[in-house]
Amino acid sequence: MKKVLMIVGSMRKKSFNRQLAAIAAELLRGKAEVSFLEYADIPYMNQDIEFPVPEEIARVREEVSGADGIWIITPEYNYSYPGVLKNLLDWLSRPTRMGAPRTETAIAGKKVTISGVGGKSATANVRVKLKDLLQFMQVDLMEECETGVALDMSAFQTNVLNLSEETKVSLQKQVDAFLKFMEG
Repeated sequence: MKKVLMIVGSMRKKSFNRQLAAIAAELLRGKAEVSFLEYADIPYMNQDIEFPVPEEIARVREEVSGADGIWIITPEYNYSYPGVLKNLLDWLSRPTRMGAPRTETAIAGKKVTISGVGGKSATANVRVKLKDLLQFMQVDLMEECETGVALDMSAFQTNVLNLSEETKVSLQKQVDAFLKFMEG
């Protein structure tokens, strides 16, 4: 069974993106082993502390290395990715040993898919920018079947993500496509 690692771009425990990740994990149940990357404890990327590798970074890299696929589910902050997610990706983009080529990272070559929950744009801007960044990081990016969710104002009052039937279908298509993509 393939291992899928969910990376949520929000630290908020009840974030809409964490809720979407939980729904996707449920759709993957029995088809893939799903885990969630916890990375709130990692330090800011700083070459002064890059080697020896901080313990928190070694743990994160090990989880990423052990995954067959990475599913990034992120909000859009100011038309881009959240700083916490960028910090994580900066660490993951760095070589795993001093002097190694930039292709020798925990995430290079990993199968990756992207989703997001946000405002009217349904995270379209962050998904475009994230694709550019991830391609530079040399991941194997699944470019079709992304799921973007646009929240209505009532969601902010209830703090509950309710998916339309159309979005449920889109998410199921992404799950199926990602399972197939990981096989290739």
